[in-house]
Amino acid sequence: MAYEALITALRKGAYAPGDRLREEEVGERLGLSRTPVREALRRLEAHGIGEHRPRIGAVIRTLNHTEIVEFYELRIVLERTREDPVQSSVINQDFHRHIYLAGRNRFLLDAARALNNSMLLIGPTTYTDPDRVDVVVNEHNSIIKALSARDANAAGAAAEAHLQNSLRYRLELQAG
Repeated sequence: MAYEALITALRKGAYAPGDRLREEEVGERLGLSRTPVREALRRLEAHGIGEHRPRIGAVIRTLNHTEIVEFYELRIVLERTREDPVQSSVINQDFHRHIYLAGRNRFLLDAARALNNSMLLIGPTTYTDPDRVDVVVNEHNSIIKALSARDANAAGAAAEAHLQNSLRYRLELQAG
C-alpha cells in the first residue's frame, strides 16, 4: 500500500527525478509510518525508480543522457513494430541473443543457438497480442535494470519470471 501511494505521488508530480526521499517526510506527506515507507523505498530501488546514495539516502533516479537516448530508441522501435508481430518477435530474439553474447562464453552461445533453433518448432509468435508486447517490454526492462546494476540475483529472478510468464502465455494460447 505504501509503495502504491508513493508511485501515485510520483505520477502526480509530488516528487521528481533527483528528489531526496526522507522516510519521515514521505511518511508525513502520505500519512504513513516510517516502516512501510522504508519498505516502499526499497521497492522503488528494486524496480529501478529509486536509488540509495551514500551520505544522502534514498533519491528518485535521474536518467543520464545515454539512458534517455536508449529509452526513446526502444520506444521508437516498439511503437513502429507494434503492428508487426513478426518484427517484434525478431527484436525479442535479438534482445536475448545480445544477453548471451555479453556473456562471452562459447558454450552458452552454443546452448542459446540450440534454444533458438528449438523456438522454430514452437509455433508462431505470441506478439499478435499488443498487451503481450507491453508485458514483455516491462519484463525486459527489469532484466536490463538488474544487469545494469550488476545484480546477478535480481537479473536471474527477472529472467526466470519472464520465462515463466512466457511459458504460461504460450500454453494458454495453445489451449485455445
